[in-house]
Amino acid sequence: MTDFVEGAKTTMLMRKRWAAVAAAMPALIAGSGTAQASMGQPTNWQLGFQQSATQVMDNITWFHDFLLWIIAIISLFVLALLLIVFVRFNSRANPTPSKTTHNTLLEVAWTLVPVIILVAIAVPSFKLLFLQLNIPEADVTVKATGKQWYWSYSYPDSKFEFDSLMLKDNERKPDQPRLLAVDNDMVVPVNKVIRVQVIGADVIHAFAVPSFGIKIDAVPGRLNETWFKATREGIYYGQCSELCGKDHAFMPIAVRVVSEKEYATWLEASKKKYAANDAPQATTLASAGLTVRDSQ
Repeated sequence: MTDFVEGAKTTMLMRKRWAAVAAAMPALIAGSGTAQASMGQPTNWQLGFQQSATQVMDNITWFHDFLLWIIAIISLFVLALLLIVFVRFNSRANPTPSKTTHNTLLEVAWTLVPVIILVAIAVPSFKLLFLQLNIPEADVTVKATGKQWYWSYSYPDSKFEFDSLMLKDNERKPDQPRLLAVDNDMVVPVNKVIRVQVIGADVIHAFAVPSFGIKIDAVPGRLNETWFKATREGIYYGQCSELCGKDHAFMPIAVRVVSEKEYATWLEASKKKYAANDAPQATTLASAGLTVRDSQ
C-alpha cells in the first residue's frame, strides 16, 4: 500500500512538472522572438545569433544555416541507413547474409558524393573568408588596445585616445545591460567602413562584437586588423573572447553607431575633452624637465 501511495505521489509530481513546462513554453517562444528582435546584445532565452548589423554577419548567418541543412540531411540519411540495416539485415530477417564485394557503383558513389558536398561547402566558405580578410578602403580607423582589464580606443586620424571601463551596478542606468555597459563607448558613423587595428598591451586579449561578425586576437607586439560597416544605428556590445586573467569577464566592448552628423559633433567634442585629459600629464613632464622626446 505504501509503495502504491509513493508511486501515485511521484506520478502527480511528474505531471505537475510537465504542466509547468507546457505553461512556460509560450513565454519561451515569446522570449526567443524578443531575442530575435533585439539588436546588439544577448537576451534571455535567446535562440540563434544576435541580429546582424553588417554584410559580413549576414553572410555568416547564411553560411551557418546552409551548413545546418547539410548536416541535418546527412544525419537523416545515416539514420535511415541504420534503420534499414536493423530491419532488413538482422539475423531473423536475413539468416544467410550475402558476401558482396567490389561493388563499383557503390564505391564511386561514396567517393564522389562526399567530394561534391565538400566543394559545395568550400565555395561559399572561401567567399566568406575573402570578405572578412580583404579590408576595403577605410573611412575611419580605430585602434583598440586590450589592457588588464579594459579597452583603450585611439583615433589616429584625430589624434586622441580614451579608456573604456565597465560600469558597476550602481553606475548603470536602467536601460544599460549589466556586465556590458561602459563609461566611454567606441563611437563610429553608420554606413562607413571602419578599420579596427587591434593589439594587446600586456597579455593576449580578443576583440569580438557578435552583431558585426568580427573576432580577432589582440596580441602584444603584433598589430592585427579587422573591419566592419554597420548598417543600423544603435549600441552593439561585445566582450574580450580570450581568457586573459582574473577580470577577463569584466572588460566588455560597446560600439555606438550614430549618424554622420552626430559623429562629427562627437568627434569635435572628444578632441577637446580627451586633449584636456592629457594636459596634466604633459604639465607633469614639463615640470620634471622632460620633453616628450626625452621621455621616449
